[in-house]
Amino acid sequence: MDGVKIIGVGKAVPKKTLTNEEIATFVETSNQWIKERTGIEERRIAIEETTTSLAVSAAKEAIDEAKIEAETIELVIVATASPDSVMPNTACLVADALGIKNATCFDLSAACSGFLYASEVACSMMRVGRYKRALVIGAETLSKVVDWEDRGTCILFADGAGATLYEGTNENKVLAFKTQSDGSGAKYLELSASYKANRFHQEEPQHPFIVMNGQEVYKFAVTKVPQNIKALLEETPYDVQDIDWFILHQANERIITSVAKKLGVAEEKFFKNIQHYGNTSAASIPIALKEAQNKLKKGDKVLLAGFGAGLTWGSMLFIVS
Repeated sequence: MDGVKIIGVGKAVPKKTLTNEEIATFVETSNQWIKERTGIEERRIAIEETTTSLAVSAAKEAIDEAKIEAETIELVIVATASPDSVMPNTACLVADALGIKNATCFDLSAACSGFLYASEVACSMMRVGRYKRALVIGAETLSKVVDWEDRGTCILFADGAGATLYEGTNENKVLAFKTQSDGSGAKYLELSASYKANRFHQEEPQHPFIVMNGQEVYKFAVTKVPQNIKALLEETPYDVQDIDWFILHQANERIITSVAKKLGVAEEKFFKNIQHYGNTSAASIPIALKEAQNKLKKGDKVLLAGFGAGLTWGSMLFIVS
């Protein structure tokens, strides 16, 4: 048994909705300005929720959909750039909340590409026969690391979690991954670690918020993502016209439109929910996958693609079971 399939997907978002109009009350912007440049109309902001609690809620939904017992999960990976703590890792806290004992649990940091990176790691570990079921979660509370006076970032980033359950199978449904990175572009999207000075380290405090060069990130995404998708498909029997649905990281509607044009694919094949959630980083793709479920049918070929800080990017192709 060296195949893998998806057996459950879940999502969780905070209760509070923050609209463009509300942001315009404390930053010089407008609803129209944000919508025209990003496609975002509103986003969710965690007040009572945490990265861990959102991850747990999303995982529970995926487990319920899969109709399995949580304790049968042997591997838990959480992709996040905004954990509640460095130690213990989020995955251990999630496993404990779900009643999962003795599983391998760790966090993975690849920013907005994190869910795809974590999925590739999980599926690779499953294919060697070590694990039968793996839970992969993308979870973020980016609102706590956003400068709410910086119009360039505060209109974009938001909070949420998405979870996917993978199971070993004889008939493989997860067909291919293609992940890449380029550290020379690290300066275009950064979030410094928050360490305090002590006896041996007296560095000046670093900027504690997300810093982004939007133009450079845009150019990177619209160039690398289509190339990556084509390279992935070259490793399969399919081409872009064979794909039934594309689910991209929901960072900017203009990026999705540009990728569709460069691939020569009708934009109607690209699922979008950015208008409601904004950019939830590692949570973006699994949240979108959950919301796209009512459009997917058995046998559909679905391509996921992400891109983010690192710079990192990647794609994944699977068939709906």
